[in-house]
This record gives sequence, C-alpha cells and structure tokens, in this order.
Amino acid sequence: MTLTEIYDARVASGLLRPDPAQHAVLPVLEGLRLWLEANATRKVGLFAGLFARPVTPPPGLYLWGGVGRGKSMVMDLFVENTAITQKRRVHFHAFMQEIHKGMHEARKRGVDDALAPVAEAVARDIRLLAFDEMQITDITDAMIVGRLFEKLMATGVVIVTTSNRAPEELYKNGLNRQLFLPFISMLREKLQVLELESPNDYRQHRLQGAQVYFHPAGKVKGEIQAIWDDLTGGAPGAPLTLPVNGRTIDLPRFANGVGRGTFWDLCSRPLGPGDYLAIAQAVRVLILEDIPQLSAENYNEAKRFVTLIDALYEAKVRLICSAADVPERLYLEGSGAFEFERTASRLREMQGAAWGQD
Repeated sequence: MTLTEIYDARVASGLLRPDPAQHAVLPVLEGLRLWLEANATRKVGLFAGLFARPVTPPPGLYLWGGVGRGKSMVMDLFVENTAITQKRRVHFHAFMQEIHKGMHEARKRGVDDALAPVAEAVARDIRLLAFDEMQITDITDAMIVGRLFEKLMATGVVIVTTSNRAPEELYKNGLNRQLFLPFISMLREKLQVLELESPNDYRQHRLQGAQVYFHPAGKVKGEIQAIWDDLTGGAPGAPLTLPVNGRTIDLPRFANGVGRGTFWDLCSRPLGPGDYLAIAQAVRVLILEDIPQLSAENYNEAKRFVTLIDALYEAKVRLICSAADVPERLYLEGSGAFEFERTASRLREMQGAAWGQD
C-alpha cells in the first residue's frame, strides 16, 4: 500500500479526519519512501568505497506549518511505513543534545574538528533521519547545525524535518544571526520546503470542550493517562532536554508536541523565567500533575509555579493539570496568597474551550 492508501484506510476506519493539506504531502513522502527502500543497502556518498558508484539521494523534506496541523502525524506515518532498518525519528532538541555530548567527548580526545567524527558516526548507521519540531533558539545550535546538516547530506542521509516556522523564520532575531543565514539558503537548496496549510488544529479539536483541570489529584490518574494516550497516539514519551543559557533542563516526558511532568519535577528545582520560557516554546500542550496545596511551607515552589503559569499563559500553551483543589482554593493563606489571585484567574481562563487558539 502507498502512504496515501494507508492514510485513506485510517480515515475510513475513523482513526484520522480527512485533511486535504495532509493528503497533498503524502505523494512527496511516498517518493522518498520508494527511493529509500530501493537503496537502503547500497553504499552512499562518502561511504561508497573506492570503486563503488555512489548513489545520490533525492532531496529531503522540510515540512512546516502552524501548531497542531498534523505535521508530526504525517511524518510518523512515513517513518513507520518505510521498510528499512537504517532510520531514526527523534525530537530535534534531543538530537542536538546528543551532538553536543558527542562533540564534547571528541574534544577530550584532541580531535581538531569535533563535529566530524560525530556526524560520521550518525551517517554510518542511518539512511533516514526524521526530526520533529525543528527550531533554533540556542546560539551553540545555530553555529553548528549548518555544518552538521551539510556533513550528513554529503554522506547520503535523507533528512525529513517538521517545524512550526518557515526556514526564514528560524533563529529570528538571534545573536549573530547573519552567520546562520547560509544554513537557511542550504535548507532551501537541499530540501524540498512545503507548508502544511491546514486550517485545523487537531490537538485543539481533541481538547475542545474536554475537561482539562482535575481535582483532587490523587483520584484522576486514569483520566490524565487517557488524555496523554489520545494526544500522543499512545506513545510512551521520552525525556526532552532543552538548552538554556549554556546549560540544560529536562522535561520528564515528551511526545508529539506534548510535555508531561509533575509539579515537583518543574517547581521543586531552582528554575527561573528563562527555563520556563524554554519549556513553553518547546511544547504545545503541557500535562502538569500533582499540584499541591500551596502555602508558606512551600513558598519557593509556589513562586516558581506562578512563573511557570505566566510563561505558559503568554505562550498560549494548552495546560492540562491535576491539583489538590480548584484554582481559587490552592493558595488560601500566607505570604503570596494575594498575588496568587492572578494565577488562579489565569488557570481558570486556560480551562476555556477556545484557549490557545490563534
């Protein structure tokens, strides 16, 4: 079956809603699928050997569009149904953290170009590399991503990536952005750039009218898990590491644009506005579990919670949470109770059916 036929079968069974914009992308991915399946075992590019004739892969795909339009779903359909073993699907931030770690190890060995052995190790085992949620927010990523992509594509790796931004919007207003501009030109030259112009935000459709604030927290584990399964397609999720000002923070679980963690995961550690802003930029939906009763006894955690909610609110992130009580009764007495009234109001507003829609 072609990808289009698989998609149509899922629509017919009720697993997917028909979407012309998603449908239009499938023939492009089908061409990549057929090429990969026909050439996955052949030596490619720099690894072709001395006498073997190298194989030139077709251009990959840069698929961009608004949040919740089904980009990740379409890419996953492609990856899952491409019958090769030399493939990997990974969140862009997580992949870049692996690259930085590999470069750090290479520098300790005294390698002149720390990126070269890391890129070679990736290309040795992978013919298809699928990135989800590509965005450049960190200066160190901006400085190496162009060289990384160039090395991977030179060795015949087919790159497929999704992003919420057009290539020209990547790393917008970033430090020394002029040094990043050649990478944008390379994306346009080496990858087919398509916009998924669907008017529908499918994550919003799933949550529209649904309960998103649960209390008391201890009795709703099943409901929260059901929401996670629905939004992620039952994916187990994996930790997401985000770069912030030369260090990293971890979100315990992430899949398909949905983050998940407990109040204690995100508010018991000494995190600040920049950390919560990075989380808000990385996720479209955040599931936050086990918000406790707040008081002077957990004042610092409560302050961080307020900062987190402010970041999510400003970024229009959809929040699903379980808490000890309704927002207005989470923080009844002690220092900070008066200031919490604004947070309670925002928590209430964020429960609205239309919250997060542009």
